Amino acid sequence: MEPAGTELAPGIRYAVTDRHGGFSGPPFDSRHLGGATEDSYQDVLRNRESTARELGLAPDRVVWMRQVHSATVARVSRPWGSDAPGLDAVLTDEPGLALAALAADCASVLLGDPVARLVGAAHSGRVGTLAGVVPNLVAAMAEAGAEPARMTALVGPMACGRCYEVPEPMRAEASATLPALWSTTRQGTPALDIRAAITAQLTAAGLTEIRHDPRCTIEDPDLFSHRRDHRTGRFASYIWLEDRSQGSVTM
Repeated sequence: MEPAGTELAPGIRYAVTDRHGGFSGPPFDSRHLGGATEDSYQDVLRNRESTARELGLAPDRVVWMRQVHSATVARVSRPWGSDAPGLDAVLTDEPGLALAALAADCASVLLGDPVARLVGAAHSGRVGTLAGVVPNLVAAMAEAGAEPARMTALVGPMACGRCYEVPEPMRAEASATLPALWSTTRQGTPALDIRAAITAQLTAAGLTEIRHDPRCTIEDPDLFSHRRDHRTGRFASYIWLEDRSQGSVTM
């Protein structure tokens, strides 16, 4: 993770964390950022605060979602605190307000339009991808003034199509809805390719600038993976608008 994040588009920065550099003990060691596990919530809060500061963000200016594998999107202007509704995508035009999506095999998708000065973040696993959370986020941003042709997307790490094994009936049902989901593991068993499906959804929505963090969570020990480890933490993908009144958001 680079201090101050990486530029996604002019005036828009993002960061993807890994599992290192935090305070949580095993099996959540150590930069665990999710709140819905058996880990000490105080350690999670310490991890969130230190990560925000490393990125040059105010810890109280990060929007965390209560992710429920839905297609629900909301526009936000501040963090919810303890009363966050269940949803899986958010957008904002507030400079310096970071949007965070948690993952440990599902995909995080970050979107930015540098002209409209809008950013969005989505959590899209199998259920959310089939429900259309990413196209819903694109549509919500377009309604707010963004243009898909101007947007840049970053599709984050996830369980890859060669590792995400599922029962054959699940593959058949899912790929009947989204053909790009159909995949096979390296062992020849049924699988789903969430990355290919999200890419197809973004392309159909009018995006042409689609970037990838191609790491597979199951294969990469630097990332949390629920499928690999079962009891584990969550890493996060952040996106935010730089505050032009204060210059670049850096340390």
